[in-house]
Amino acid sequence: MKVLIACIAIFGSAGAFIGQRQPFRHTPSSLHRHHDITLYSSITKNDATERLSFPSPDGRPLTVAIAGGGVGGLTAALAMLKRGIDVTVYEKTAAFARFGGPIQFASNALSTIKEIDETLFERIMEKFTFTGTRVCGIKDGLRADGSFRMTDNSLDYLVNPDAPADWFVKFPLKQCADLYGLPYTGVIDRPDLQDILMDECKKIKPDFIVNGNSVTSYATHGAGKGVTATLADGTCVKADVLVGADGIWSAIRNQMYDEGGIKSTSQDGKVRQGCPYSGYTVFAGETVLKTADYYETGYKVYIGPKRYFVTSDVGNGRIQWYAFFALPPGTKKAPSGWGGSVRDEQGDPAENLVEYIKSLHEGWSDEIMTVLDSTPPESVEQRDLYDRNPELLRSWADGNVVLMGDAVHAMMPNLGQGGCQAIEDAYVLSELLASTRTTDKIERSLQEYYRKRIVRVSIVQFLSKLASDLIINAFDTPWSPHDDLGKSWKSYLTFFWKPVLQFAIFPLQFAYLYSFYPTGSIKDTAKALEETWRTKHFAEAEATFKNAEKPGYVFNAGPSFFQKANGDSAQEPELAMKK
Repeated sequence: MKVLIACIAIFGSAGAFIGQRQPFRHTPSSLHRHHDITLYSSITKNDATERLSFPSPDGRPLTVAIAGGGVGGLTAALAMLKRGIDVTVYEKTAAFARFGGPIQFASNALSTIKEIDETLFERIMEKFTFTGTRVCGIKDGLRADGSFRMTDNSLDYLVNPDAPADWFVKFPLKQCADLYGLPYTGVIDRPDLQDILMDECKKIKPDFIVNGNSVTSYATHGAGKGVTATLADGTCVKADVLVGADGIWSAIRNQMYDEGGIKSTSQDGKVRQGCPYSGYTVFAGETVLKTADYYETGYKVYIGPKRYFVTSDVGNGRIQWYAFFALPPGTKKAPSGWGGSVRDEQGDPAENLVEYIKSLHEGWSDEIMTVLDSTPPESVEQRDLYDRNPELLRSWADGNVVLMGDAVHAMMPNLGQGGCQAIEDAYVLSELLASTRTTDKIERSLQEYYRKRIVRVSIVQFLSKLASDLIINAFDTPWSPHDDLGKSWKSYLTFFWKPVLQFAIFPLQFAYLYSFYPTGSIKDTAKALEETWRTKHFAEAEATFKNAEKPGYVFNAGPSFFQKANGDSAQEPELAMKK
């Protein structure tokens, strides 16, 4: 039933976005000539309605305070700065450290980024690794033969016992991107993305960010009268608009929806700050490994009984992997930098976490074991996954305050759309604020932003959640007439789902996800970028593989997958690479 509802929602809503284009009109920033204006200073006049400088040339700049300097907050800051809006970001970290693993940008996000700023797009492409140009899909976690071979996903194995059944279905990522003429899905290291966004913002307003002083609460003053934000050090700042981009455990959200305290947890641990536990915990790791299919595959999802295992090429010869398990919240095994914890929080410091994860995949393909065996145990991290329900009955805005990104629609990572939807939020919100003529219309613009985003975001949240629920609770090793690996009712159900998923569900799903593309078709640019990247990717990967063969090679595991430094710089441990 869930799948039928999803199909109806996709079919009915996709047309509302396909082919739509709202030009992002870049205008010279007026911030330099207003550089000495104190944030919100002119709003203290008795007249609550003031004319704004865009689109009215005789007005003053709109002032926006953004709580949170993550991907969504920084992208919103740049989008608004490009439109002549005076933006200040308040970030809790004392200084930005290079933290976090690779982040996926699907075709819809890349189109949106390009429309926000051409230079930003070009710089991201310089650091990008395309995955959607290659084979991506679901593999049989038990039957994949361990050789990382490339086979088709036909039904020949039903009549031919020697036919391989490695691949279950393949995702039409390239085909759906080509449908709209968009750049292909891929990944970029979060530290590189952060550096690029920071640099582009500083080109327009060098002092756009305030570190070490987060927004803890706010008071909105009514139409045209702005908002006062209280910072962690007790000081107050005023602005026309406050944007809550401070993540899943948002202080702005906590106040707006009266959630009882940041990270407040129910007695059973299944609800935190009004956010239900998804039912899944995830382990993550990264390694350097040249597999037989390294250049032919982007990412693979291995399915089997009650769990799934994901691997992805993340550039420079590296493979990132995630292992999802249906375990209770707080089943702490691995450390995690997520939320500011440190590496010494492993449940049993003497336990080899790679061996633990291997034990949970007993009987699975040697392909998974090969990836795990090449991973330094010290690099493994873990995170309990929480996801928000769609806010269909509550607006994202409260007066002159508005939420975006994970603060309002945190979602499961299965479709890689969390960051993408935050990018879309930033674009839509900046467009609406830039077209607001007077301060008394701001509240109306924020409500319009909610109305424009709620349907699409809710569908993406639903699909992201559905993906996990189906794989864990409804999928199993597919039935085959040639062995006894899949004999449960779920195995038969999984087998019969194969053609439906391959030829109906997945094409509809990815076509909908990519249907937000404000650039319009840029197919020539997309193809040229992919061709240039392919040569570069091969050279960089081969250099890494060659280096890894040297005696005494040390693999730098990089920053934490989940960590956002909490006032301290994140350490980047160098971990010995297993042979």
